[in-house]
Amino acid sequence: MSNVIIPIIVLIILLFGLVEKKEVFYLFIEGAKEGIKVVLKIFPTLIAIFLCVEIMNQSGIFEFFSKFLEKIYLFFKIPSEIVPLLLIKPISGSATVGVASDLIKRFGVDSRIGLLAATIMSSSETTFYVIAIYLNSVKIKNSKRIFIPAILADLVSIIVALILIK
Repeated sequence: MSNVIIPIIVLIILLFGLVEKKEVFYLFIEGAKEGIKVVLKIFPTLIAIFLCVEIMNQSGIFEFFSKFLEKIYLFFKIPSEIVPLLLIKPISGSATVGVASDLIKRFGVDSRIGLLAATIMSSSETTFYVIAIYLNSVKIKNSKRIFIPAILADLVSIIVALILIK
């Protein structure tokens, strides 16, 4: 299906450009230049985030927090296998994909843990990553009012996932 959709979208864009009498190729080049500017603007933030995630992963801080929060997870009947996914999801999407893939391979797609991993992956966001990238790209320095609602949204998505999969 995707082999057909992409050419159709390109054709629609070209036809729209012809109807509107726009120079589609020139507009594409200008958009690509703007895209490169955005990438250059956010690249240092990306490097910092990837470095921090790897340092935290290698230092064992995720395992420490897993053990530290274990009683809370047990109280809410959250499987301990899901805890690393919950801890890393707000920080790194790629690391989360790795953790979720491993859980699904180990426990199966239809297991409670597999279903929880898939639901959490699809219903929550890499909050800190997104906030850091967006705020850096628009040069917002005071981000206090953004973090609390974002973390609450992540918590709600996790709670709803737990309720739905139960």
